Amino acid sequence: MDWLIDLLKPYNESLAATIILYSFVIFAGIYLGKIKILGVSLGVTFVLFVGIFLGHFGYVVNGDVLHFLREFGLILFIFSIGMQVGPGFFSSFKEGGIRMNVIAVSGIALNVLIMLAIYFIQGGADGNSSISQLVGVMSGAVTNTPGLGAAQQTVLQVNEAAQNVSQQMSMGYAAAYPLGVVGIILTMILIKKIFKIDTSKELAELENDEKASALAPHMVTCKVTNELISGLNMQKLHTLISCDYVISRIEKPDGNVIIPTSKDVVEIGDLCLVVCSAQDEEIFTRFLGPIVENKTWEMDKGPVVSRRIVVTQTNYNGVKLGSLRLHSAYKLNVTRVNRAGIDLLATPSLRLQIGDRITVVGKLDDIHHLASKLGNSMKRLNEPNLITMFIGIFLGIIVGSIPLQFPGMSVPMKLGLAGGPLIVAILIGAYGHKFHLVTYTNSSANLLLREIGICLFLASVGIAAGKDFVSTVFNIQGATWVGYGFIITVIPLIVIGCIARAKYKVNYFHIIGMMSGSYTDPPALAYANKLANNDAPAVAYSTVYPLTMFCRVIAAQLVILFFL
Repeated sequence: MDWLIDLLKPYNESLAATIILYSFVIFAGIYLGKIKILGVSLGVTFVLFVGIFLGHFGYVVNGDVLHFLREFGLILFIFSIGMQVGPGFFSSFKEGGIRMNVIAVSGIALNVLIMLAIYFIQGGADGNSSISQLVGVMSGAVTNTPGLGAAQQTVLQVNEAAQNVSQQMSMGYAAAYPLGVVGIILTMILIKKIFKIDTSKELAELENDEKASALAPHMVTCKVTNELISGLNMQKLHTLISCDYVISRIEKPDGNVIIPTSKDVVEIGDLCLVVCSAQDEEIFTRFLGPIVENKTWEMDKGPVVSRRIVVTQTNYNGVKLGSLRLHSAYKLNVTRVNRAGIDLLATPSLRLQIGDRITVVGKLDDIHHLASKLGNSMKRLNEPNLITMFIGIFLGIIVGSIPLQFPGMSVPMKLGLAGGPLIVAILIGAYGHKFHLVTYTNSSANLLLREIGICLFLASVGIAAGKDFVSTVFNIQGATWVGYGFIITVIPLIVIGCIARAKYKVNYFHIIGMMSGSYTDPPALAYANKLANNDAPAVAYSTVYPLTMFCRVIAAQLVILFFL
């Protein structure tokens, strides 16, 4: 059994021993991370602590191998996040999203300012904690692993020999992370107590807002009684009614149901199924006639049916819906388009993307004809689009390597292996369809890529930091880092939470979702979702997550570049 003992003993840098070490660190960390204490778990971050534990007992990895796995894991993690948030990155600034993002970014600025205040109060460059250590503490306090990775990569970019500085950042991160998760949840509870929030009233408010929402398509049946529009065709009606809408079907007085084309007319007594925004319903009661409350349209029976078609043919990626000429070519109506779980109004200017599910109404044969053109193949969606992924990584590394000279910096700034792929992934996710790049990746594939990347990164960071972790953290300095981290976590959250509630009257469930998103913290989001029992926190989380993730990665790099 000597071969097995040699394989499993410390200080073995062979390839087989390295793979076994990484495998154990990752599966043990994921398993232990599922354990909940008071309903809260650390999740995949526990991989870091298992790596530190084994690193402390002498388990090591060849320096070049560890460096490659750490950086490649970071790239995979960052790029998959960018592809995930890209499609909604710029739309998150619209309407109420602007206010929420401004509040969240203000919290990031407070995190940095408090960290810098601590740095100067404790003595600056002559203090017990260096700026690099405090950047690690800040990354742990806000539970932002990509920020840690970006800062470490920037340190090595400035000085390739600064491996010890990079490991010190990892120790600060590990010291502050656990109380970072707890601090977010404690602040959620504190905000609720400060403003004496009644969660049942908050839920009722959300339900009322949802009913009045203008984002989701709303279907209503109107009976034509207005003699002034009798005899007008669909094309003429669209010139008179300026809002976005679709008349999906018309039932004639004799019971015949048609799918209206631009030439079909409306007449007195017709029943029209209108798909529009809820706030525009009154327009149609004025133009067409009263609403018929109890009318039921047969969706799946008779000559006219409703079906969903999935866009999977790459040649339709980025094509405008209006250019398909569905009325004239297929005698079909498109009532709405579902993208990533969100229903969108089917306007002619809407550009299709791979993975879109369009709801069409018409005869079954015509629907089958259109489906054959658009693909409608779930199997095709399950195939990963590796070309787009590696084009993005290729371009991301190039963008991240561009030197940017700013006044006051001794060395040019580079976005690095974290910032470059993140920016390119966001841009590809948002605009890749215009260049006929297939940006769709099903959620399982994206999550697998992201989890593999973060596990490789955390395992590498933990193993490298383990050697000196106990002597550095389990002393007065380590306890000080925990305290610093808790201050960095809690104070900005209290400030932005009070501003959101007192000044802007934001719903409590949106506030706690915004808190989770501004700290990019899934465990806090899980707690918020459980508390709300609806998707309001998740909506707020996804609204601020893209911008705050980007800002935290860049902020950590900027602090390192300015002070080192």
